[in-house]
Amino acid sequence: MDRDKDDWEKIIEDRKKRKYELRLYVSGATEHSRHAISNLKKIIEENLQDRYDLEIIDIYQQPEKAKQAQIIATPTLIKKLPLPIRKFIGDLSDTESILVGLELKEKEEE
Repeated sequence: MDRDKDDWEKIIEDRKKRKYELRLYVSGATEHSRHAISNLKKIIEENLQDRYDLEIIDIYQQPEKAKQAQIIATPTLIKKLPLPIRKFIGDLSDTESILVGLELKEKEEE
């Protein structure tokens, strides 16, 4: 039993050290885009402190990046690292789902 607990604690500690690479694709200065940026900044400042790189890409100013990333809706957040890659679409207001998807929180049982 102690071995399982030690393994779980090591996993949690490793997660706390991981660096995140995030890209947020938005479409101009719309209200939806502003909400997504604000929501994401709050999430990462509270949960990742200095363990992230965030690039915000306006698809109107950089359409080639949107095409390359196969963005079909905005706002879209892509977590490039740590693997696996994850995509989140919308204004990122469902903090619980974002934290679970970024593997910063375990999914709560219903």
